[in-house]
Amino acid sequence: MSLPEKPPAIDWVYYKAAVAKSGMVDEFEKQYNALKVPEPVDTQTDKINAQEQEAAKSAAEYVQASQSCVVQHEKQLEMFRTMIPFDQMTFEDLNEVFPETKLDKEKYPYWPYKPIEDL
Repeated sequence: MSLPEKPPAIDWVYYKAAVAKSGMVDEFEKQYNALKVPEPVDTQTDKINAQEQEAAKSAAEYVQASQSCVVQHEKQLEMFRTMIPFDQMTFEDLNEVFPETKLDKEKYPYWPYKPIEDL
């Protein structure tokens, strides 16, 4: 339920005729007309607008980063589509397509058994 912007007008003539005490309605009318309700100062709209602009900028950056990820994934998907089927691959073909599967032929005598650069 919402209230109207302006309250309904009061019929002061009716109340002057209906109320027995003569000066009471005039006093109420004077006090009613003198009453001014202060409007609160809006301090939050500027902050909210700044947050909204920042969120829009952040969302645009996220969309751009997501699109670059989509491009990378499409390239990888295209690589999967064009490679030799797994059941026809040799170990050399597998190592060529996926270099991370290639076994390291060097032996490292000290723990962690791999060069520090590779860890």
